[in-house]
Amino acid sequence: MSFEVRYVDPVGDAELLHGWVTHPKAAFWMMRHASLGDVAAEYAAIAARPGHDALIGSRDGVPVFLMERYDPRHELAGAYPVRPGDIGMHFLVAPAETPIPGFTRAVILAVLDLLFADPLTHRVVVEPDARNTAVHTLNAYAGFEVAEKIRLPHKEALLSFCTRAAFEHAQRRSRHVH
Repeated sequence: MSFEVRYVDPVGDAELLHGWVTHPKAAFWMMRHASLGDVAAEYAAIAARPGHDALIGSRDGVPVFLMERYDPRHELAGAYPVRPGDIGMHFLVAPAETPIPGFTRAVILAVLDLLFADPLTHRVVVEPDARNTAVHTLNAYAGFEVAEKIRLPHKEALLSFCTRAAFEHAQRRSRHVH
């Protein structure tokens, strides 16, 4: 599966993103009760923050996922010893009328492929809510290993890392599965 990726337009994409982040499926995104204005303001703030950006992924011209990449030196300051080459990531697959088997797996692999396309990226960092068992399974599939449970201001999270080597192994495995 191939995807096209572009930067989020905080105003132009606010309605689309509002539908995604307030959907029941996005409960762990922590924006369930956000207004349209809240969503536009959040993505404007992300666009303005150095080392943090948001992108929309599309398939055949249709937006299907949201991803954020961030500098963990700022976003996770003090939560763990950040190494050179660490990049943080969040992603959300759009709610679908008809789910496609393997689609979310394809999205996470595409997101990681984009992040590891930068030769300066050595490790991708995620901090999903400890209760989000579905994403823990997905992260393991993509090559993430849980380091520890950490307390962040808004959640208890499983700090997890995916090295370039672990991701390459996951890619090879996924090619043999399909």
